Amino acid sequence: METNSRSKNGLHQYYEIEQTTDLFSLNTGRVMGKIDINKRFDTPQKSPVSFIIIDNKPHLNENGIKYLCNWLKELIIVTSNNQHPAHEMQSSFNNLGIIYYENEINFADLLIKLKQKNNIHKITVQSGGTLNSALIRQGLVDYIKIVIAPLIVGGKDTPTLVDGYSIINTSELHLLKPLKLIDCQILNDSYVLLKYQVFH
Repeated sequence: METNSRSKNGLHQYYEIEQTTDLFSLNTGRVMGKIDINKRFDTPQKSPVSFIIIDNKPHLNENGIKYLCNWLKELIIVTSNNQHPAHEMQSSFNNLGIIYYENEINFADLLIKLKQKNNIHKITVQSGGTLNSALIRQGLVDYIKIVIAPLIVGGKDTPTLVDGYSIINTSELHLLKPLKLIDCQILNDSYVLLKYQVFH
């Protein structure tokens, strides 16, 4: 009971850190769906942050895209779905861009395009373990920030920082990325913030 209360008391620190993003944030339509972006109808206060959203299914609908365009400086949808609703909406919003891949999204190519076309040099990735895994294993992440909460969750089906497929033989050991601790902050209520440099 005491641990649960302590965890709740300190949770605001995680959300405060999460909001100190770079001016460009990489996320997924799936995450946007989970936080109910598609169901928001209020008028958001304009943000200086731009989102790059990976969304193939799609998880975003027309209302979600409209909300994000009204909220963000720029919204860039990255998709391999030629039926994504963003295609028809692009002419209605001057801050909506689309990067389309006919087949699978090539993340190394995507980062090059974002740098060349949009002059983006630094991106914060705020997504789930599957996308984290793809970016880290392809050597596309330079730094990792981890907030450790004083709570043990566990369970074989619990998502982790890096999901995706498992490394099962020695020929895949190059996919493991060594880390160097460059900062450690003890926060309130037994929370800890760690910052690592990723070695490629």
